[in-house]
Amino acid sequence: MVADSEYAFFEGLPRTRGAAAALLSTADGRLLLVKPTYKPGWSLPGGVIEEGESPLAACRRECAEELGFVPALKELVCVDWLPGELHPNRRPATVFVFSGALEEADLARVRLPADELSDAFLAGPQEWAELVSQGLLRRITAAAAAAAAATGRTCYLEHGRPGLTGG
Repeated sequence: MVADSEYAFFEGLPRTRGAAAALLSTADGRLLLVKPTYKPGWSLPGGVIEEGESPLAACRRECAEELGFVPALKELVCVDWLPGELHPNRRPATVFVFSGALEEADLARVRLPADELSDAFLAGPQEWAELVSQGLLRRITAAAAAAAAATGRTCYLEHGRPGLTGG
């Protein structure tokens, strides 16, 4: 049995937000981007990890909600830590990015929730910078490189920048 003092200790620990996103790419390197209705720019399909939910389960749920289907996700390709000063609630976040393959025909399967997303688009690498924020561009670029390398290694970023240096 856990003592009340142990619960108090854990309740007093800092909290962070978590999010999960799907890096869904076609054979020619285009990525599926979605356009949120609640903020400017484009994004990867995904969203907030709910309490008690794993990052992978959150990614699958968000894809089902945002796209109308759950793509086959292959691997975790990126973990990106975001400092709290980037968000209005001042809480840091950790974003987990999972890769998956997407066929051109899958775009016809997309069913966007009108209250959350207004469009979906297959964007090539030359278009990413025009459509997403600089932080997201860094994350997408690193995650796409990790997925293309097919080494099974996950890249670690801090606000889209490599968090580790050296061997």
